[in-house]
Amino acid sequence: TVKAGTTVTWTNKTGAPHTVTSDSGDPASFNGSVGGGATFSFTFTTPGTYQYHCSIHPNMTATITVTA
Repeated sequence: TVKAGTTVTWTNKTGAPHTVTSDSGDPASFNGSVGGGATFSFTFTTPGTYQYHCSIHPNMTATITVTA
């Protein structure tokens, strides 16, 4: 859970490639590639629930809740 305006950064500390892919465009869409040692950042400006997954490993899922 983060407040609106927060930038979240995902860091891949493994050698396997991953993605950060939103499940829908509501309240906002985001999609980033996170290769080994790479990062991806997204600023959450709109309160809501954001579900996402790794498109390479679909069993890897998570949710971010953004509050006002």
